[in-house]
Amino acid sequence: MDKDGYFDENVAATYDRDVEHKFDPEILNPAVDFLADLAGDGRALELGSGTGRITLPLASRRVAVAGIELSVAMTDRLRAKPGGEEIDVTIGDFATAKVDGSFKVAYLVFGTISNLTTQAAQVACFRNVAAHLEPGGYFIIEVGIPKLQHLPYGETVRPFQVGDDYMGFDEYNLAEQGLISHHFRLVDGNWERFSSPFRYVWPSELDLMAELAGMKPHQRWSGWKREAFTSDSLSLVAVWQKPTS
Repeated sequence: MDKDGYFDENVAATYDRDVEHKFDPEILNPAVDFLADLAGDGRALELGSGTGRITLPLASRRVAVAGIELSVAMTDRLRAKPGGEEIDVTIGDFATAKVDGSFKVAYLVFGTISNLTTQAAQVACFRNVAAHLEPGGYFIIEVGIPKLQHLPYGETVRPFQVGDDYMGFDEYNLAEQGLISHHFRLVDGNWERFSSPFRYVWPSELDLMAELAGMKPHQRWSGWKREAFTSDSLSLVAVWQKPTS
């Protein structure tokens, strides 16, 4: 893998367009409200700050935000936006990279914890976050619930979006708890393919990772509007807290 990971210049160039729906105020504002409420007058650390979808509007709420991002290309997009030059972004792997100071909140959104493709790396991420949090600080993760109930016995590939100029398929490896998302896009009459690996995680597994890092469950929701988390939930917004002493 190169220094940009799987989010190189080709991906960064169209990333905001490809996830345009995530910039919808109905989706974006509740997430920013949630994070700003927990941050209060403290600092916030975004793991996987990307092109600044969450970073910049959170900073506009007078929250001091710093980021960790592996991709130089994605960070260049953030810094080119209004206010982007003021965000302190550390280039590195958010499972291990260090940032000066301590933070009231640290957060991973849009399933980014799954970009760490081994359990060891995910555990390391929790420990890295705990080391950056001030006593009483919070760690927040937004992640999808694995759709294994939608996978008929014996099948490993399921479509998640099919259209005239874009098709997306998830390929599961149940033995390794792995997932590869395949994206096919029609460009100038030719189909282009981009694939990226993930490691899906379960809520109980995340709680155990938090415990190993010395943090305790604080809240669990199915969305940023604090909807109840149930057996039918398709996503998880979980909060853990570092002890005050």
